[in-house]
Amino acid sequence: MSPAKKVDDRDRGYVIPIGGAEEKLNNPEILDRFVEICGGKSSRIGIIPTASELEDTGRNYEKLFRKLGVKHARVLPFETRSDCQSSDYLDYIDQSDGVFMTGGNQLRLSTTLGGTEVATRIRRRNAAGMHVAGTSAGAAFMPEHMIAGGNEGSTPSPDMVTMAPGLGLTNKFVIDQHFRQRDRLGRLLTALAYNPFAVGIGLDEDTAAFIRPGDDFEVVGSGGITVIDPTDLSYSSMDRARRGEPVSLIGVKLHILVSGGRFDIETRQASA
Repeated sequence: MSPAKKVDDRDRGYVIPIGGAEEKLNNPEILDRFVEICGGKSSRIGIIPTASELEDTGRNYEKLFRKLGVKHARVLPFETRSDCQSSDYLDYIDQSDGVFMTGGNQLRLSTTLGGTEVATRIRRRNAAGMHVAGTSAGAAFMPEHMIAGGNEGSTPSPDMVTMAPGLGLTNKFVIDQHFRQRDRLGRLLTALAYNPFAVGIGLDEDTAAFIRPGDDFEVVGSGGITVIDPTDLSYSSMDRARRGEPVSLIGVKLHILVSGGRFDIETRQASA
């Protein structure tokens, strides 16, 4: 799915993928920043815990956002596709300043929300200015092309990644999470070898990309973001490599950005 069309002259909302394991107690910089752009204490935030199989995930984030000063934070428990037709939940999204998707299994998100009114509503509301954040699985689900799973390792290989349709908030990035901690360079490179028009974002834990309207982003958090730009890719052996074989990629550009670093998707320029 592609991003919804902009509404009038209003800016799109931020898209904020988080690499997972974000700090929640001592210095919750990422969550504080999310709350701030949503409007602070007066903001209304909907929490979607669909990716998680743990019953208390949504409630824990609800308590956390309330602890951060948010007066209106509510769990939207989309457990089945029929839940995604609830007028009560859809109305809350319509009235929200931000939506937060928790971690877990991104396939639970894509198979439960994909193609439903909830997914359509989130895209439309983001186009009208609502901010959308997601951590771990919630981050992977955000783009049009979602990394659904794959193997660890640094060298790309044809069977190293499984792709699936995502939410479609952006079609300019492919996102991977827990990046350095789980050695996922190879699977992001593989995903980009299949989709060389997109830019890869590899998010370390406790690290987020705050993607602004216009698709430039700033790094927030304690880790780094690996940006893989295939714009100048001059050679790829993906079309002839067999399962398990390494893939050759020539001309790929790689940046490592830490807190305060920026990347502009239009100019493909990175800055510290």
